[in-house]
Amino acid sequence: MIPQRIVLASVAGLVSAFLLAACSSSNNNASSTNPGNAAPVATAASDPATSAPAASAPADSGNSGSGHMATTTMLMAKAVKGMGTVVTDDKGLTLYRSDKDQAHPSKWTCAGECTKTWMPVLVQDSVRTMGVEKRLLGTVHRNGMKQVTLGGWPLYRYMGDTKAGQMNGQGKGRQWYAVTPTGQKSAMTG
Repeated sequence: MIPQRIVLASVAGLVSAFLLAACSSSNNNASSTNPGNAAPVATAASDPATSAPAASAPADSGNSGSGHMATTTMLMAKAVKGMGTVVTDDKGLTLYRSDKDQAHPSKWTCAGECTKTWMPVLVQDSVRTMGVEKRLLGTVHRNGMKQVTLGGWPLYRYMGDTKAGQMNGQGKGRQWYAVTPTGQKSAMTG
């Protein structure tokens, strides 16, 4: 009778070990799946930026298109000498749009290495505005986060702007321009 209990206990232990191993391996497979490896095509979000969930600003290997990110809680219109009025974030840093992106429907193209220089601006909770029409705000999905849009254009911060009021990214590559409060690209005013 005792040897039979030992065999049953051993079999039960082995079955438990196999079940735990199977569960563990299926969890690892699920967590290693990266939907961010899909092509960087985003769809326009129907929710305004004011209802976007909290988002963090991680840096990754650049393979998923998320790269470096910036967050903001406010978009403000600011007059800049020689440039007219442009939009800045809550730190006073100029925000930009790319001619390679698309406004209708909103679509971003800057991914991987590009996001090390041009950081997508993510919304965190809600976005307040000052001098910017709230009705022009929106979001576009970006690998589980929401990038803020203005007039449909995804917004970015330029790595070369280190102080409020700088516009070092203006005209870079003939595709990057400071964004105006209506979502248009800023041009020199003379």
